[in-house]
Amino acid sequence: MVLPHHTPYVTPHILHKHYAQSHDNDQHSNLIGRDLEYFSQAGFDMDRIQIKRNAPVALLYEDAIRNEGAIISSSGALINFSGKKTGRSPKDKRIVYEETSKDDIWWGSVNIKMDEHTFEINRERAIDYLNTRENVYVFDGFAGWDPKYRIKVRVICARAYHALFMHNMLIRPTEEQLRDFGEPDFIIYNAGQFPANRFTKGMSSTTSVEINFKRMEMVILGTEYAGEMKKGVFSVMHYLQPVKFGQLSLHSSANVDKENNDVTLFFGLSGTGKTTLSADPNRLLIGDDEHVWSDTGVFNIEGGCYAKCINLSAEKEPDIYNAIRYGSILENVVYNPMSRVPDYDDVSITENTRCAYPIEYIPNAQIPCVVDRQPTNIIMLTCDAFGVLPPVSRLTPEQASYHFLAGYTSKTPGTEDGVLEPIPTFSTCYSAPFIVLHPGRYAEMLAERMAKHKVDCWLINTGWTGGKFGTGKRCPLKYTRRIVDAVHSGELAKAEFENFGTFNLSIPTALEGVPRELLNPSLAWSDKEAFQKEVRKLAGMFQKAFALYEKDVEEKVRLAGPQI
Repeated sequence: MVLPHHTPYVTPHILHKHYAQSHDNDQHSNLIGRDLEYFSQAGFDMDRIQIKRNAPVALLYEDAIRNEGAIISSSGALINFSGKKTGRSPKDKRIVYEETSKDDIWWGSVNIKMDEHTFEINRERAIDYLNTRENVYVFDGFAGWDPKYRIKVRVICARAYHALFMHNMLIRPTEEQLRDFGEPDFIIYNAGQFPANRFTKGMSSTTSVEINFKRMEMVILGTEYAGEMKKGVFSVMHYLQPVKFGQLSLHSSANVDKENNDVTLFFGLSGTGKTTLSADPNRLLIGDDEHVWSDTGVFNIEGGCYAKCINLSAEKEPDIYNAIRYGSILENVVYNPMSRVPDYDDVSITENTRCAYPIEYIPNAQIPCVVDRQPTNIIMLTCDAFGVLPPVSRLTPEQASYHFLAGYTSKTPGTEDGVLEPIPTFSTCYSAPFIVLHPGRYAEMLAERMAKHKVDCWLINTGWTGGKFGTGKRCPLKYTRRIVDAVHSGELAKAEFENFGTFNLSIPTALEGVPRELLNPSLAWSDKEAFQKEVRKLAGMFQKAFALYEKDVEEKVRLAGPQI
């Protein structure tokens, strides 16, 4: 026992080659010796800063705890915080307007123009800030599991938390691959702790997230939210895959059958069940969020998953819950300071609590995350709070293009203050915030691939039935899973179908294990007049939202939507 007046015994630091701090200084400086010229030319003060390249997870834990106030949770995951910004800043996202990419970009509210000079100012500001740090972290990894289409990504940042995040989200190179890494294809300069100068031309705030496709660089200022890096890489792949490689990048999850090897792509916005339904004990998970449909098959862009943690439990999402262990990083999650147990129900910091973990932490992951086989089925998910859309519809190729461009789901009352009735959300290609090219280009590529490989497409509604939100009830998960199983087994493709009115959808007349009245919403509603009113209301919303794309699509696609 050490009494207050006693001096506690301290183990002396023996500075030999196996002592951790001494070894770290040598090891991680030497690793980038051949890249010294690059960093010097980029403006880094190599005499002042210590660069830690592809540092081990344990070192990143130590630095995050020592320097950033991180803690280790009871399960072994690192808990850290992103500061003021706890989500993406889409209004502060910019793309540099330059000659090599300007004719391909879909300019507008999603892709806001920035001039090259302003980018150079912000890039210099980021490097100047990084030069003031004692430690600068570099992570070199890959985006894309297929070697034919992957790109080499370098992340340069000032926080161990950000380095660990990208260690999880990118594909981790082997020691041999790291030795032979060479020049990166894309570089992220993350100086998120330092603000942008809001008086610089084109700046709207102290936050700036910008991509330059000519330089293949990204600069982050004024936000420490790690998801900006993940989505920055996705935006680059959303540009490069169609333009450079001729492949189709998709905001989707994907899985593959363990026995038959048939592949399914799942499109869906937040709250539609994309993650839940693609996690199937009979199938292997290729990935939960970002994929490329290539000429030879399907591959995941990422090396990890970035899962929502709100209301997470071992009962509801066992795979995600069990993946939160050593090496994972919890972002903005409240915890019990005595036990270090995370409280996934506490949203006092943000509702957007997250966990990033390597995909191999999921037991039934397909490793490597690539399948040399074309998809058999595409499932487009929606959560219709109006209770109008059927639980499952078989789409024609034209309807698939229409609904892909529309990207419909709905926000429900209670999700935000002031939301008193369902609010429709139309996110084109199911990825509006990350679209780089015109949506029609992605839709055209999707239609071509579906036709070439004879892929079936299904629209599955996980939302309300028997009435809209407040009067009906949400479609039970067991019935949705039964429908998805019937898609995979081929049973649903052999069913008899009938036409569903205004939306002109083909819906099954019967499916074993699913009530007949559930399959056809018009049967589920007791108030037929109220049902028809909601049908016309939603159809009108579709038409209004789709008007943005009408002039750029064929007439047969325009006519594939609801007709009032």
